[in-house]
Amino acid sequence: MAGSCRMIDEFAKDNLHGRLRRDRQALLWKLDGLSEYDARRPLTATGTNLLGLVKHVATVEARYFGEVFDRPSPEPLPRWQDSNGSDLWATEDETRDQIIGFYRRTWEHSDATINELPLDAPGHVPWWPEPYLNTNLFAIMVHVLGESIRHAGHADILREGLDGRTGVRAENEKQIDEEARAAYCAKIEQAARSAASIKA
Repeated sequence: MAGSCRMIDEFAKDNLHGRLRRDRQALLWKLDGLSEYDARRPLTATGTNLLGLVKHVATVEARYFGEVFDRPSPEPLPRWQDSNGSDLWATEDETRDQIIGFYRRTWEHSDATINELPLDAPGHVPWWPEPYLNTNLFAIMVHVLGESIRHAGHADILREGLDGRTGVRAENEKQIDEEARAAYCAKIEQAARSAASIKA
């Protein structure tokens, strides 16, 4: 019985870790081919921007797979108590390569934590409220994966708004058919207008 539990744990860990790796790559791909300005500029009313999403997710991973398991990130991070939103955008002094490099080095540190600890390894999240401060690797993997998926989704929408490019991986990207897209959007618009007039 104990052996089957270990097999299930390894299966769960491998699947969560595989998905995290996939979504890391998808998030980075959203920067591909963008100018410095488009990679950094605010694209929503709240200032959300593509390079800032990468910086933010890197910081999230560094914290959760680092200090939560008493394995601090080798990267300099401000104390979590001092968080001021600066992890959500890139300053003029930070290069794209620096932020991407930080994210990739964070992957290595996170992957080492994931590989070396069992799913039930205890962790402590001082910025979570009681009674959730004490947790384990499984819960943290699910949490970080959720953060990564959420922000990769934001990046999808932002990139589509910039130049119409969509998709999860470069190898699956299709040529943009502007006419087909326009027809598809017109169909959705017509359905929305019809539904609104019926309700009115």
